This record gives sequence, structure tokens and C-alpha cells, in this order.
Amino acid sequence: MNRFNKIKVVSTFFLTILSFCAYSQANVFKVTLDAGHGDHDFGAVYSGRIEKNIALAIVLKVGKLLEANPNVNVIYTRKTDVFIDLVERANIANRANSNIFVSIHCNANKNTAADGTETYVMGLSKVASNLEAAKKENSVITLEKDYKRKYDGYDPNSPESMMALTLMQEEYLDNSISLASKIEDNFDKLGKKLRQGGVKQAPFMVLHKAYMPRVLVETGFVSNPTEGNILNSEEGQNDIAKAIADAILSYKNEYFGNGNSEISDARPVRDTSTPKKAKVVETVAVAKNVPKGTFFKVQLIASIKKTPLEPKNFKGLKNVTMVYENNIYKYFYEETTSYDAAKKYLEEAKSKGYGAAYLIATRDGEKISIQDAIK
Repeated sequence: MNRFNKIKVVSTFFLTILSFCAYSQANVFKVTLDAGHGDHDFGAVYSGRIEKNIALAIVLKVGKLLEANPNVNVIYTRKTDVFIDLVERANIANRANSNIFVSIHCNANKNTAADGTETYVMGLSKVASNLEAAKKENSVITLEKDYKRKYDGYDPNSPESMMALTLMQEEYLDNSISLASKIEDNFDKLGKKLRQGGVKQAPFMVLHKAYMPRVLVETGFVSNPTEGNILNSEEGQNDIAKAIADAILSYKNEYFGNGNSEISDARPVRDTSTPKKAKVVETVAVAKNVPKGTFFKVQLIASIKKTPLEPKNFKGLKNVTMVYENNIYKYFYEETTSYDAAKKYLEEAKSKGYGAAYLIATRDGEKISIQDAIK
């Protein structure tokens, strides 16, 4: 082989490696795991069962399980016994442009018979127990220096401050509920080991500043002797970690693909229709005349607020539609029968700043997984 051909082969190989790396990075699913409390902030402590240690042990186990997947990148707010400000925990996730944020804690109650897991999403709640749980976790900020300035005068003991947290537009509520539901469903499969408490809503400060789907998991009550011993055991932590990791991977596979869809032999029928004029459509209820076939579209955000469907309100994006379901407004961008075209629309949405946007698929009006749509 002459020198020119050698250079050509090396160059081709180098470019292939670069392309592969760029492709791999673009398809990485980023998860920020947050172990509650740390250092001088012990969290709940009962009979040697210490929340900060249990939360960290579970987070590290969840991370290890997720890191076995080459398409998942795990970011930790802490991997050792250190104290991290609540707002900094969210900032770590924001700087990493994470797809989801999962904060892991343990619960406690003066009533030592209280038991069960709970997974919270950010939002308003009039349920006293939910507000009390948020108040307990939010009180951590008083351990931070100059916390009133840092958190704009927020007072964890003030009901008004608690309510003010929920006034921010919740762009990711729909996705957060989906992730929380998957976690709680997996806890339910643990059987008698842990009682599943369900998905709940409360104004947690650590979730407030994270700009992505986010949940706070109360893995059980350290105050309950039986449940607390499970939480404090290697076997119990392994079971809980696997339940959470499996839920995260299920969420990833449903909304972001399983990593194999790109190389599937199956290809959706290409959309050959004439491009339509940019439009804005508002759908308040399920349409009576549902189009038949398989379609892909980009979900931009889900919010409790209604936003006028004008391009200026969606960073210049046109062909935005809206559906109102379960008291949530869901906003979508474009619709096509072509998976390749849908991926381009998703890239465009992300380039406009919708970092948490994702593809959804429907068949005859019913939502299906991306994998089923491709098949």
C-alpha cells in the first residue's frame, strides 16, 4: 500500500470514529441522581438508621445499574458524604442538560407505624401530609449560608412561600408523572417488602429549579422499625435501586428509544404528502375523526397553563398543536408518518431551546411506543 492510500485509510478510519462518537453523544440519555442531605445534614435519624447514608447508598446502586447501559450517562449531585445546597443540586442537572432529575430520600413520621413509598412531582397540593413532607425537606435550606437572599426570601415555615413555589409554569408535569408512576409501579412489584404509597404532588424546593422532568422519591420510612431495617440493609437497598433503575430505563425506552431503533431494518412509510401551510391548531378534546395510520410528532412541553398557539410563544416554531387532557395542556410540534422526518423536527425543537422535547407516536389515534411505531 503506497503512502497516499495509507493516509486515505487512516483518514477514513479517523472520520468514522469521530462520526460514531458524535452520533453516540447525540443519543445519550442523561440522568441526574440526587442523594438527599449529606455531611452535617443527616436527614431523618432513627435507631442508627440515617437518611443521608441510606439515600447515598441507594443512589450509588441505581447509578451502577444505569451505567451498565452504554446509552445512559449518569450525573451525581454527590457521591460522598458532602453537603450540597438545594439550588446547586438542580443546577448540576441543568448544566448537564439532563433528560431527567431523580432525588432520592427516606421518609419519617412520629407515628412509627407509618410506612410505604411515595414518589412526588413538583406542584400544588392541599393535602396536609404532602405539604408537611415538602416542608420537612425544604427546611434543609436553613442550613445554608444567606439562604433568604439565595432563595428570594423563601421561608420554609411560611404557607405563603410554599404556595408561591407552585406558581411557576410546570412545563414537565406530564413527563414527571409518567416517570413517577413507573417508579411506584415497580415498588408495588416488591410485594410485602415495601408498601407502595403512590404518586403525589408537593412544592419541593429541590425540584423547583430543575428544568426537566423531575421526581423526588421517598423510598420508605426510616422511623418504621420493620421498613427502616429494610432500607438500611444491603438486600433492601438493592431491591429499591433495581426498581428505580428499571423504571428510569422503561421511561427512557418509551420516550427516547432503546438504543436499537436507529439500526432497525423496519422503516416507517415516508411522508410524501405536499407540505402544508404553517398552521396553529387547538384541540380541546379527543377528535371525533381520528386519522388512521401511524404518526410521529414532537412533544414540546406539558403545562398547567394555557399558552396562545402563536409562533412567537414557541420560539418561532410553527405548526404547533395543543391537546388538553387531565387538566394539563400538551403542546406538540409537527406531525408526520416518517420517523426520519420526525427526528429532524425533534432536532429543530431542541436547537430552539426545548431540551426536554421528545418524540411520541400514535396509531389510529392511540399512543404507542416509538419501537412499536417503527416496527
